[in-house]
Amino acid sequence: MKLSRRLVLQGLGGTVLGLPLLEGLLPGGAEAAETQALPYAIFFRQANGVAAAQTTSELGSEPERFWPKSMGALTPESMSGRAVGELVNHRSRLLVVRNVNMKDFNYGDGHARGAFQGLTARGPVVEGMGGSSEASGESLDHRIGRELNPQNRDSLFLYAGRSGGWLGGACISYRSSGVRRAALHDPWVSYQTMIGGTGGLTPEAREQLLVRQRSVNDLVQAQLNQLKQNPQLSSTDRQRLDLHLSNVRDLEVALSCRMRADEELLLQSRAPGYNSSDGDVVMASLKMQIDIAVLAVACGTTRSVAIQVGNGNDSSTRYRNPSGTPMESYHFISHRRMSDGSDGTVITGADLMHHYVDMHFAGAFKYLLDKLAAYEMPDGKRLIDHGVSVWYNDLGNGPAHSARNIPYVLAGSCNGFFKQGLAIELPNPGALNHKRMLNTIGSAVGLRNASGEYLDDFGDPSLPKGVLPELMA
Repeated sequence: MKLSRRLVLQGLGGTVLGLPLLEGLLPGGAEAAETQALPYAIFFRQANGVAAAQTTSELGSEPERFWPKSMGALTPESMSGRAVGELVNHRSRLLVVRNVNMKDFNYGDGHARGAFQGLTARGPVVEGMGGSSEASGESLDHRIGRELNPQNRDSLFLYAGRSGGWLGGACISYRSSGVRRAALHDPWVSYQTMIGGTGGLTPEAREQLLVRQRSVNDLVQAQLNQLKQNPQLSSTDRQRLDLHLSNVRDLEVALSCRMRADEELLLQSRAPGYNSSDGDVVMASLKMQIDIAVLAVACGTTRSVAIQVGNGNDSSTRYRNPSGTPMESYHFISHRRMSDGSDGTVITGADLMHHYVDMHFAGAFKYLLDKLAAYEMPDGKRLIDHGVSVWYNDLGNGPAHSARNIPYVLAGSCNGFFKQGLAIELPNPGALNHKRMLNTIGSAVGLRNASGEYLDDFGDPSLPKGVLPELMA
């Protein structure tokens, strides 16, 4: 009889505990590679570009506040004073990529071009439609779910910020040409969707559940003791088993991928304020969505998550400066004017305000990486190393709405696929390589073309095919 990847113990009331692969119980010749967790991708989108160095005739010169000070190995010195410096503790797992360039498709609006093209690498269904535009193809997050998720279930698409607004709110994930996906906006609904629950329990019922809740380990303790006494287990097997059971007790999610009952109550109580334009509330909602995303990939519920913050141009959100004072709307700041266009009074210090917003996003991305790095998998590796998390933007910068030098920060090697600890600049300045970036990420997670080779043809057929070997280990 062929053994499955995981051994399963069953306790009272049908309780099931999945265990790590124990080499001593494998049939002869079984490969240790089976212990490797499947790779995943988490896409984290920011609108409106970043506070990068630029010069305009009207606004003058703005200093560099986003990118590392030098290419090559990431160091505390090269990252200090820049938005990416917030991620310094994760520098050994980062790949910061410059010179990623989108095609300037005629969407009729720079925000539409960036948001709709970001995960699709596609032009518009109809040119020049601006706020009424749609992308002409499937997005990468959806394709990963469609082809690689268990039972081909939908990937998670999570949203934080005020609903509606420019480009219709949630706008980065597509099932097919012109067919957007609906995002999960309420974190409580996101959680219930992830665990497959109905969310029908009252707070009183959840409190009772909390009282009754017992550790999964306790329910199957007799079986565990018997298993640990098996003479076929090596010392490494026993260490792996003890480590796994410790993680189960700490997180209480290995059974059904649920939070503890007290955590569910806390999430349910905090979630109702999610539909807000207050930057602090948006960030708090975002962190709840991140918690759900990490739980989902850790439990194998999905291998793809897309997280969008703010609508098409994040126009209503007012983030706070370091002193706690709400700034102007993020879209105004990105234009450097009290306007959604090219007119209006210039906002003094808007480039520094944009940097403060970048720091909010850097802090949220750090929160995601901290969560992923804290989760130790049964094979002894950290969850962050099994996949790749991608902080990307719609635009290269604010005022110019550039399709050039789109910021990309990748974290996690995706089981050794990506280089680590580096800032690199792709060759051939201005080359249209955004499609190749998405193909590279898709290949890392496990997507392949029709010939079984690395994915190389995802996105608009008019764009250059292939992957980016410069990113690959």
